[in-house]
Amino acid sequence: MRILFVGDVVGRAGRAAVSDHLPGLVRDWALDLVVVNGENAAGGFGITEAIYQELCDAGADAVTLGNHAWDQREALVFIERAPRLVRPTNFPRGTPGRGAALVETKTGARALVINAIGRVFMTPFDDPFAGIGAELEACPLRESADAIIVDIHCEATSEKQALGFFCDGRASLVVGTHTHVPTADHQILPGGTAYMTDAGMTGDYDSVIGMQKDEPLRRFTSGIPSSRFEPAAGAATLSGVAVETDDATGLAVKVAPVRIGGRLSPAMPEFWQG
Repeated sequence: MRILFVGDVVGRAGRAAVSDHLPGLVRDWALDLVVVNGENAAGGFGITEAIYQELCDAGADAVTLGNHAWDQREALVFIERAPRLVRPTNFPRGTPGRGAALVETKTGARALVINAIGRVFMTPFDDPFAGIGAELEACPLRESADAIIVDIHCEATSEKQALGFFCDGRASLVVGTHTHVPTADHQILPGGTAYMTDAGMTGDYDSVIGMQKDEPLRRFTSGIPSSRFEPAAGAATLSGVAVETDDATGLAVKVAPVRIGGRLSPAMPEFWQG
């Protein structure tokens, strides 16, 4: 199975990069499954129903969230009628929506998409290890799902790495989101799970993690906020990770970073090139 995970889409620039590049990647790379983190897609904060549909129309088979899940209040309502929108599984009991979704891939296979939020340097929600573990036990790889993708929305790299090893051998891909900076540690763990600490953001990198620079700089240098953060509006880089799995096991056999457009050096999976 060919899987593409697209890192946090930030604002209009990030959405434009998805619309410009993703349909062609689905076609040219013969992608089976695309998962997009969309929690910053609406002006940098949250997601709306129209934007969720826009991402799906561009080729996303599932859209994951994170700590900004409810910044757009409508998400609390429309998530119930958006079966491919996945919020963190370790949000408190009774939270609207779902923390995992079994979706049909473009070729008719079954893929489980799990989203979890970290607790280190973040709001301490329920245990992400227990939450992810319960989802993996309820829908095991090879038995109930042909592929499993886990989006771990965490601040601390150590927590992401620990969750990666916790899932090793039980998931096809464990990928970190939230910090908006792509890491260089893409690898296949000993048990066969592809891993990357952070997929990076799909947004304008002439910015402070996707936001126009003036206000973050003002707050860092003076400690005084003067306006709200606004997404940077320049050309965006589509950032993510590409994985190919073994159809017999659901585990990864190839992994590579993806960076297209914008300011960052380009990166493509050589194993899918002509």
